[in-house]
Amino acid sequence: MGLRMETSNMKYNILIVDDFPDTLELIQRNLTTQGYGAYTALSASAAIDILEATPVDLVISDLKMPKINGLDLIRHIKSNFKETEIMIISGYATVESAVESMRLGALDFLSKPFTDEELYEHVGHVIDKIRERRNVEQSNSNEVFSFSGILGNSRPMQKVFKTITKASVTPATVLISGESGTGKELVARAIHYNSSRASSPFIPVNCGGIPETLIESELFGYVKGAFTGATESRAGFFQTAEGGSIFLDEISDTSLSMQSKILRVLQEKEVCMVGSSKRRSVNVRIIAATNKDLRDMIEKGSFRADLFYRLNVIAIDLPALRDRDDDIAMLVRHFSTTFAEEMGKPIPVLTDQVLQDLLHYHWPGNVRELQNIIHRLVVMSDDCVIESSELPSLMRFSLTKDKRLHRSLAEVETEHIRNILISVDENKSMAAKILGIDRKTLRKKLKDFSIGN
Repeated sequence: MGLRMETSNMKYNILIVDDFPDTLELIQRNLTTQGYGAYTALSASAAIDILEATPVDLVISDLKMPKINGLDLIRHIKSNFKETEIMIISGYATVESAVESMRLGALDFLSKPFTDEELYEHVGHVIDKIRERRNVEQSNSNEVFSFSGILGNSRPMQKVFKTITKASVTPATVLISGESGTGKELVARAIHYNSSRASSPFIPVNCGGIPETLIESELFGYVKGAFTGATESRAGFFQTAEGGSIFLDEISDTSLSMQSKILRVLQEKEVCMVGSSKRRSVNVRIIAATNKDLRDMIEKGSFRADLFYRLNVIAIDLPALRDRDDDIAMLVRHFSTTFAEEMGKPIPVLTDQVLQDLLHYHWPGNVRELQNIIHRLVVMSDDCVIESSELPSLMRFSLTKDKRLHRSLAEVETEHIRNILISVDENKSMAAKILGIDRKTLRKKLKDFSIGN
């Protein structure tokens, strides 16, 4: 049946709260078979007594109960038992009740009646979040590892740091590969400033940002009268970097003709200024970077193989942020502290849900995108606590959803519609647009799936 059965579940205590004894007995029996420690309470007041006497990781509570209901219990737990998470179950589930439960701090919402498998899947989903939160808290307590301003405790970044160290003590050329936003220039600077050339210039050049008609004169300089407007001689970036390092970012954007000239500099250690026939020696270390697959470009004839091999003496492949998610909490803490101090604001606290969203996001823009989002949150937030609703809407829409198997198509569709409604604050017109249906069809689905109107 694909049941979740983990020995590690013995570490987690779950308290079930429901005013129906049969429901309590059924859920307790099912969770016990899965290795959890399971306690029961027939009322919210009885649950509070248990919480005060016993460490509880997760409370599974009914929504409608006499005297103190599930929403009131969520408020009490969030105020007094901050390490305890909550999951709501209800036979009267509506979008409004689900939204309110999540807003108050519940991690999940399960409608009655539910199958054993659905219970296991939802509980397992919440326990996974608790595990992730504890891992994050543990990483937060660790010393931040920084190499020349580059943060990272993850294994991929430790490998990068070791390569930077080795590259720094040699004069060999370096080729840094990685997606946009991964920090290629930071790595180039780290190599330069940890090398014997540190006291000499570090000159960054964005090859993709210089027009093809200007790049030769920018790199190699020009003499007076070389072209219209050349009223005086001017040194290029290679001469300016004398004794130091030149960083050729996005070298994949250069033409084959320019690649040939850069190759000559590597081979001959000389440059020829535009408008001059005299060659000048240069003592410059070349560090190049690309966000494209140069081997693929070689096969297509758009990048010179001989230049690639000259550049690729030491290769550094920077991991995407999604491949070093162990570092996300550290980076969030660093950026939020930095921007808060810059603006004289209190350092914000991100809710567990925000942190989960950041951990599960794909990060197409990598560290640069994370930095920009945290900057935006610090600037725009009016409160010390940042909620998921404050994340950019496009980010919320694109967050990867958990793919729980063994569910019917109707269950998947119901959950998706509910998530869309929550993400747009129940704006049915916007929800219908995102779902690709009209409002009439959406209303019918809400009625058919008992999601609410």
